[in-house]
Amino acid sequence: MGVEGTIAYFSNLLRDVGPRKRKKQLQTVALKVRMDCEGCARKMKSVLSGVKGAKSVEVDLKQQKVTVIGYVDQKRVLKAAKATKKKVEPWPYVPYTLVANPYVSQAYDKKAPANHVRDVPITATITESTVDDHYTIMFSDDNPNACSIM
Repeated sequence: MGVEGTIAYFSNLLRDVGPRKRKKQLQTVALKVRMDCEGCARKMKSVLSGVKGAKSVEVDLKQQKVTVIGYVDQKRVLKAAKATKKKVEPWPYVPYTLVANPYVSQAYDKKAPANHVRDVPITATITESTVDDHYTIMFSDDNPNACSIM
């Protein structure tokens, strides 16, 4: 191996120590876009295909949904879609089987695709007040005066 091999080994070792670029992971970005015609759909597809790292773009005109698959950043895709002057927002719907209470007023949406509801945080469905707590204590088994109320 000798001196030359040792020097080559250490130079390769030191070259690899520097900061590495993190590779972006393959992502699927779904957007809800207000599209009226095939021309709007073509425009969205061409603009989003130009985003760096986009592998495929699928446009569903009926659901008003655009899906971008590739090594992309969601913020960049959203910014590129907004550059078309269309109303754009991240895809707000999830299958109703994934939501704890799919029929609360915040989750139910008439415009949602079949078997989908809006994704709402779990805290949005919990509304407990001091009045509810008062009734719970009033009728509990630990309350010795519970029988007099009934």
